[in-house]
Amino acid sequence: MKALVFNTFGGPEVLKYQDIADPVIGPDEILVRMKAIGLNFADIYRRKGNYHLTGKPPYILGYEGAGIVEEIGVNVQGVSVGDRMAFADVPFANAELVAVPMEKAIPVPDTISFAEAASVLLQGLTAHYLTRDSYTVKKDDRVLVHAAAGGVGQLLVQMVKLLGGRVIGLTSSEEKAAAAKKAGADLVFLYKDNWKEEVLEETDGIGVDVVYESVGSTLQDSFAATRIGGTVVFFGMSGGDPAPVDPRMLMDTSKTLTGGDLWNVLTSHKERVRRSAELFRWMEEGKVKISEPTVFALRDGQEAHRLLESRKSTGKILLVP
Repeated sequence: MKALVFNTFGGPEVLKYQDIADPVIGPDEILVRMKAIGLNFADIYRRKGNYHLTGKPPYILGYEGAGIVEEIGVNVQGVSVGDRMAFADVPFANAELVAVPMEKAIPVPDTISFAEAASVLLQGLTAHYLTRDSYTVKKDDRVLVHAAAGGVGQLLVQMVKLLGGRVIGLTSSEEKAAAAKKAGADLVFLYKDNWKEEVLEETDGIGVDVVYESVGSTLQDSFAATRIGGTVVFFGMSGGDPAPVDPRMLMDTSKTLTGGDLWNVLTSHKERVRRSAELFRWMEEGKVKISEPTVFALRDGQEAHRLLESRKSTGKILLVP
C-alpha cells in the first residue's frame, strides 16, 4: 500500500509518499480502506519530534479518518465488509489501509460523507465534551470562545448556540472574525485589540459565565474576563504555556479552573458510539454544520502540512489516498 511516512524529525520536507507493507489485523481489529484522513496540529508536533513516538522509522502520522471495512478479525462481531467506519484515535492513518481496533471503530451513517466524518470526529467530539462535561452550557450562558475560527472553535460556537448560550468569539484577524460570525458567534473581538476590556464592557462589567481557553498564554486575561463564580475551561496552549494560577485568587473570586482532555472521556466503545451518534444527529438536523474542508491528495502531504502550519486555514484539512 501507499503511505505518507518520515524517517527523521523535521519540517514538511521530511514527509515521503512511498510503498510500505499492508497492515496485518489482529483478531479484534478491522482493516479499513481510507477514503478521507483528518490532518491535525498533533501531526505537526509528532513530525517535529515534540511528541514521543514509539517504534522505529519509517513513522506514519495520522490518527483520524473514515473509510470502508475491507477485512474483519476473527473475534469481531456485528461488522460486515463494506461497512462505513471512522475513528478519532487510531495511529498510522496516513495510509491507504489502517488496522482499527474494534473498540475504537465508529459507525458512519449513510447521511454523513467520509469527508464530513474525517473532518468532524476529533474536533467535534472535543467540542461535545467541553460543552457537556467540562462545563454544562445552559440557556442564556455568556460564553467566551478563544480561537473561534479554528476547527474546534467553530464547533464550540455552534454547540453553545445549540444549547442556548450567547457566544463572544476571539480571533486574530477580520477574515477569521467573519468565519466565527458565520458559525454563529454573536460578537467577535480581535486579539490585537483590548479584548478583555471589550468583553467586560459587553457584559456590563460582570464578565462571562465560562471561557473556553485554548491559547494558554491568555489564561490570566481569561480569568479577568470571567464573572465572580465563573469557570475557565483550559484545553489547549497553542499560544504558549500559561502563567501559574494562584489558588488564593480562585478562593477570593469563587472562580473555577478546570481542564479538559478528550482521552479521559472516550474510554470505551460505548462512549465513542454514543457521543458520535449525537454529533452526527446534530449534523443531520442541520444544527451543526461543517465548513468545506481543504482537500489534498495523500501524496501531497507536504503541502497540506505547510498550509496547516501557516495558521492561514480556517477549516479542516483532509488527506485523500
